[in-house]
Amino acid sequence: MSAHSSKKVIFAALIGNFLIFISKLVAAFYTNSSAMFSEAVHSIVDCGNQVLLLYGIKKAGKPADHDHPFGYGKELYFWSFVVAMIIFAVGAGVSLYEGFHKIFEPAEVTNIHINYIVLSVAIMFEAYPWKMAYQEFNARRGDKPLLDAIHESKDPSLFAILFEDTAALLGLFVALIGLFIGDYYDIPEADGMASVLIGVILASTAALLAYECKSLLIGEAADPKVVKSIEDLFEGHPQVDNVNEVLTMHMGPQDVLLNLSLDFKNDISAGDIENVVTEFEQKIKQMHPDIKRIFIEAQSRQGHVMNKGLE
Repeated sequence: MSAHSSKKVIFAALIGNFLIFISKLVAAFYTNSSAMFSEAVHSIVDCGNQVLLLYGIKKAGKPADHDHPFGYGKELYFWSFVVAMIIFAVGAGVSLYEGFHKIFEPAEVTNIHINYIVLSVAIMFEAYPWKMAYQEFNARRGDKPLLDAIHESKDPSLFAILFEDTAALLGLFVALIGLFIGDYYDIPEADGMASVLIGVILASTAALLAYECKSLLIGEAADPKVVKSIEDLFEGHPQVDNVNEVLTMHMGPQDVLLNLSLDFKNDISAGDIENVVTEFEQKIKQMHPDIKRIFIEAQSRQGHVMNKGLE
């Protein structure tokens, strides 16, 4: 998934969420609805998160330098993790506080028809960026199940927006249902209960996003198919006895580091080894353009096994 595609999805979500925030905030103050106020907080938190994701994409695009020889790709992973923390601390925290406050001290929601109108319009506005994010994600995941594709994705800027937009739509429906129940059955506590449920949705979203981003920050390997294709590339090569080890790590969504340990034939010269290394570095980069840096180590199989045993 290109950075351009991710930016397009983020910008669409940012514009939609800001417009929705204004309408929700006005409706919340005008009608005294806890659920609507929680939704307004949710929308402004999403706006801030989208700004952070755009910042992360920009920082991740910086070229490598002396202080960061492997580039800045993990900036995106860091800022995506920050987004998860903000969703949990601000979005979920405010919603839960406001919800419990209104449950224990219920207040009548006035001019409720305004909330119905604002929430219905917000659902329509929110559905468009959600659809864009889902389509972009589907274009990448292929035939993989949704949860597997999310876990294997290396672009948190895209699945973070998908998580946020999904949580936003769920929150809007919860707020709408909560307000309806409170109005129709004369249960003022229902408004606060809806706010609490919105908080739970946001906390769950934050936990899932934080879990995925933590894994990327620690360092995830490339797709097993990529690793297997590299191993197969050396199979039967006349100057290579064995592939000792293939180590990969994502430094960014489209930036993979590759370390190879190869056992070369004993009767070839140092010059031959250099030629093989150059040949295969070119082949690997042609096969997998996301592999930006390749380090190949010449080591006997026995020596490699012995050194692994010392770790």
